[in-house]
Order: sequence, then structure tokens, then C-alpha cells
Amino acid sequence: MKPLVSIIMGSTSDLPVMEKACKWLEQQGIPFEVNALSAHRTPDAVETFAKEAKGRGIKVIIAGAGMAAALPGVIAASTPLPVIGVPIKGMLDGLDAMLSIIQMPPGIPVATVGVNGAQNAAILAAEMMALGDEAIARKVDAWKASLGEKIEKANRELGELKEYRFRC
Repeated sequence: MKPLVSIIMGSTSDLPVMEKACKWLEQQGIPFEVNALSAHRTPDAVETFAKEAKGRGIKVIIAGAGMAAALPGVIAASTPLPVIGVPIKGMLDGLDAMLSIIQMPPGIPVATVGVNGAQNAAILAAEMMALGDEAIARKVDAWKASLGEKIEKANRELGELKEYRFRC
């Protein structure tokens, strides 16, 4: 299957965070690709990737980066596709990366999730694609419905725990 989402990280040291996006997309059956490209160390490769992504069928790009976190913005400058930035916790608990990603100039938007929020980036990417893809919309709806079911189950289990403690 052709990937619809591209997950990019500044280096493979970001994989423990970014794999959460991979796992969520995989669980939903949404095809994706993963690459390590650095805005500072491989700028030509980043620009080429960004310019060619739409032509390859990519719908949304998730870009994770720490510290200076230029990667999401550099990609957004070279593609018409939506880019979601994932600030990765680093020197200043991710505040440095988050500020780098959210402070984009007019005309170069980058959606931003919380620090280390790669799973939320995957969900947001799916929600974006769901606007024009009913199959993905059904997957997102089902997954979101399961969130409520998990909380209801946890609440029932808490109730059982309270009853146990009161009997002792």
C-alpha cells in the first residue's frame, strides 16, 4: 500500500518518541513511511523530500525534532501538504523545541502537538485525512469511541475496589 502519512525525525535518537505515531497508524491500518532527515545535516535531502511528498501520494507529514526543531518548518516551507510538528523533549524539557515549532512566520503554518505527543500527531493526521476519506473517518470514530469505553471500564473497576475496601 502506498503511504498516506510520512513520519520524519531529525535523527534515529527520536525514534522512541516517534514510534508512538507509527504504532497508532499501524493499529488503524493507515499506511505510512518513516525516515530520518535532518534540517541541519541533510538540508538538500529534506527539501527534496518535501517537494516530492505530494507527488508520491503523501497526504500529511508528521515531523519530530528536538532542540532547535527546525525540521517541521523547513518541510512546511517546501510543501503544500499539512505538516504536524512534534516537539521532542531535550535540553529544556522540550520547551525549546516547542517554541521553535510554533513560532512560524505567516504563510508557513505548522500544526503542533504537545511535547513528545507523537500519538496525538498520528490521530490529528488521521482526522485531517478523514475529511475526505470515509474509511479513515470510520476508524477514527471507532477509536475515539473506544476511549470512553476504557474510562467507563476503569471507573467500574474503581467502584469494585471501593466496595472491597469498605468490606475489609
